[in-house]
Amino acid sequence: MAADVLITGCLIAAAVVAGVTGRPVRRRLAALSVRARRRRPAPIRAAAGLGGLAVAVVVGGWPGLVVGCAVAIALDRLLRRLEPAEVRARRLREVADLPLAADLMAAGLRAGAPVDRAAAAVAEAIGGPLGERLVRVARSLRLGAEPEEAWVHVRGVAGAERMARAAVRSSASGAALAGSFVRLADDLRADRAVATEAAARRAGVLIVLPLGLCFLPAFILAGLVPVIVAVLGDVL
Repeated sequence: MAADVLITGCLIAAAVVAGVTGRPVRRRLAALSVRARRRRPAPIRAAAGLGGLAVAVVVGGWPGLVVGCAVAIALDRLLRRLEPAEVRARRLREVADLPLAADLMAAGLRAGAPVDRAAAAVAEAIGGPLGERLVRVARSLRLGAEPEEAWVHVRGVAGAERMARAAVRSSASGAALAGSFVRLADDLRADRAVATEAAARRAGVLIVLPLGLCFLPAFILAGLVPVIVAVLGDVL
């Protein structure tokens, strides 16, 4: 029994490590393609298989085989829905840099720079994953791509769809693009402030239950136990 528990623990630990880390995650980040992100990476399949094997070892027999297969399938689906830490950090930095990028784009356009040069300058200034996207936008514009095709590189960033729409609308109608970018930056900062306030309020609500569970044993020991002991002492 002890050996089974030890084997199970090792398998579960290996499953967690294989599911959270792995080279395919870095390859997906480098590729930045939808097809690569939708592909089922090998570490996730390995993690699901190890988890199912651990359950099969604990249960044993044919029931263990059936339950292990079910657990492996469930783990595979669950792990594929989890966002790796590197992907999450990249996404959060893109969202954080977007208001500054919009302000810098507006400043460059007001200074008289064309859109492609302004995008290249902003990409060099902010760097990071959003800078890489803006570099691709600038290169596409310089190669003569249509604005719809060039600005598609930033549409994976939350809030950047409005930047792309403003650029496309400006190229079609001739409207001033700098003002649109300034308003976009203000709107993004306002949205972030609202989201931060909502998260703080939600955290205050979610912390009520853990605090209640912490105070419940003290209440039982300090309030109910003495009363019960006194009553039992009088009765007995």
